[in-house]
Amino acid sequence: MDDLRPEAMVPLLPRLRRHARLLTGQAARADDLVQDTVERACRKWALFTPRGEMPAALLAWLLTLMHHLYLNGLRDGREHLLEPWDEDQGPALAQTDPTPALDHALDLQRALARLTPAAREVLLLVTVEEYSYRETADILDLPIGTVMSRLARAREQLRQRLDPTAPRQAPQAPPLRVVK
Repeated sequence: MDDLRPEAMVPLLPRLRRHARLLTGQAARADDLVQDTVERACRKWALFTPRGEMPAALLAWLLTLMHHLYLNGLRDGREHLLEPWDEDQGPALAQTDPTPALDHALDLQRALARLTPAAREVLLLVTVEEYSYRETADILDLPIGTVMSRLARAREQLRQRLDPTAPRQAPQAPPLRVVK
């Protein structure tokens, strides 16, 4: 730890920016969130104690800081919930002939924007950042059961928004036993 310096954050900046962009939905707000995260990390550098392999432990700590800054911004009104996609935001896209992949990407962006920030963040950490449920729970300071239920609800909401005709997924009930 003695040889670990704040410069170790530099290679992690693209991943931080990607996560911030997915959280906020806007490049400028994402850049502000990354900057605030790095500033806080520099101020709190002495408090960082790696739990596990580097650089994964550093990234997890930075994502934890980002999560808290994002939530504080939501509470204070500095951050706003993602707005569902507005066709006026992309006139250039509307004039082109979008491919099915682009259509699907835009549908996914709209569906993600409609998730609550809590559900979206759990979904992004598990599916995009590929953290385990335990790691996600540690980053977000939540019980693992809460992570699992938020993830299940987020996946179901995405499924319904991306394919409204899809049947709702009912929890699998264990087979009933007759007890004498």
